[in-house]
Amino acid sequence: MSVVIERLAEAAGLETIYDKVQSGERLTCADGLRLYESRELMAIGAMADLVRERKNGDSAYFVRNMHLNPTNVCTADCKFCGFYRPYRDKDAGWTWDLERCMEEVRGRLHEPLTEVHIVGGHNPDYPYTFYTDLIRGIRALKPDMHVKAFTATEYDFFAKRFKLPVEQVFRDFIDAGLGSLPGGGAEVLSERVRQELYPKKIGAERWLEVVRIAHEHGLRSNATLLYGHIETVEERVQHLCRLRELQDETGGFMCFIPLAFHPENTELQELPGPTGFDDLMTVAVSRLMLDNFDHIKAYWVMLTPRIAQIALNMGADCIDGTVVEEKIVHMAGATSPEGMSMVELERLVRDAGRVPVQRDSLYNILERSDATAPV
Repeated sequence: MSVVIERLAEAAGLETIYDKVQSGERLTCADGLRLYESRELMAIGAMADLVRERKNGDSAYFVRNMHLNPTNVCTADCKFCGFYRPYRDKDAGWTWDLERCMEEVRGRLHEPLTEVHIVGGHNPDYPYTFYTDLIRGIRALKPDMHVKAFTATEYDFFAKRFKLPVEQVFRDFIDAGLGSLPGGGAEVLSERVRQELYPKKIGAERWLEVVRIAHEHGLRSNATLLYGHIETVEERVQHLCRLRELQDETGGFMCFIPLAFHPENTELQELPGPTGFDDLMTVAVSRLMLDNFDHIKAYWVMLTPRIAQIALNMGADCIDGTVVEEKIVHMAGATSPEGMSMVELERLVRDAGRVPVQRDSLYNILERSDATAPV
């Protein structure tokens, strides 16, 4: 197999990068840009798959999870977002109280879920106790449920809104039962892009600082990149390099998730969004650049199940999970299902030539299965 990959790399003019990949040498930011500019997806995907196999064998991970979005009312006013409703028009959105949120979780307790994934808008109408009571309430309903809640930008919002050090916010949330952080909020670690698309949201340095503090408090997190809008490939590669630097420092990242931009119902709806080629190239380049990340996720909700399945052969080793009623991407026009059954997930993984592995939120293996799972 390595001979085939070597020939592909040579034919693409990427032999020096292949030599680095083969020897385990770190790629430079210039290498990352070279990969993108080459447009040689088959060679890059093959090299990325070599790294995936080296790190994770034939495993493809998934989690049995549900998404909970307590509110889509938000003061950040990001141009790329089709999910939010501005605070001035808050009646057009939703702001669920604690009991409504708990009803959403109670309604899923008959399912063998292991994770509740919570993100929402920056809504100033909630009291501080709403957030801690929500986490505590979910853990009371099911003590072994992992609560992965709120992005770094949301924690910065909480700190400013309630005039607390972000360190105190993390301590309070951990006391309530917080398990880990999702990876969103950074979008692209580029000041140019931030000023154009989300100037009210924190910049790159603050996002990195908040994540660093979370890691210092023992919390693990994911990291993301929102791509396919106005960012350049240079900005994508720089984003990856900055994440890699922080991972060198803290070791707190679990997984990297490239997020494909969906322009429908946003202020950027005139943009075409990324192609399938771009989706797979970004997965593959991410796997090659992020040598200190154990996992790369092909988030099927954004990529579509078909593209996610191909990505499992181009560097990705995780396909997220059952999800259950995803709202954020679907309000921006996604046509993928809002959830997926275990049977569907496992078939998708097996057809890609991988072994389905159910994990918990921290990537501990719960079950490695070659048998058909129940719906």
